[in-house]
Amino acid sequence: MHYDFKKQIRSFGYAWKGIRCVVGKEQNLSFHLIATVCVVMAGFYFGLTRMEWIAVLLCIGMVIAAELFNSAVERIVDLVSPQRQPLAGQIKDIAAGAVLVCALTAIVIGLIIFIPYLTRFLL
Repeated sequence: MHYDFKKQIRSFGYAWKGIRCVVGKEQNLSFHLIATVCVVMAGFYFGLTRMEWIAVLLCIGMVIAAELFNSAVERIVDLVSPQRQPLAGQIKDIAAGAVLVCALTAIVIGLIIFIPYLTRFLL
């Protein structure tokens, strides 16, 4: 078996296509992307340490990935269950709950990182 570089490049293309089909169409993902820009700008302004950047970037990646998974779950549910069904709604709610857990965790980590910078800035 040999490594197929062209196949690998195509798979990255499919992944980008998947991201593009969600960006700008999912309100929550758009909110998270706007928040990402604000957090990254604040990180540069306050001069975050390497470890703080690692934590911030992991949080950003976790939340955006969760939103992408949630969008995929919603589309799958809509495909297999076009009519409103309680179980289909529960599946969507559970996926949205996973995003909420990730977002709340990211907020707490962000507060732990940024509050000391903000208090020094304001005092």
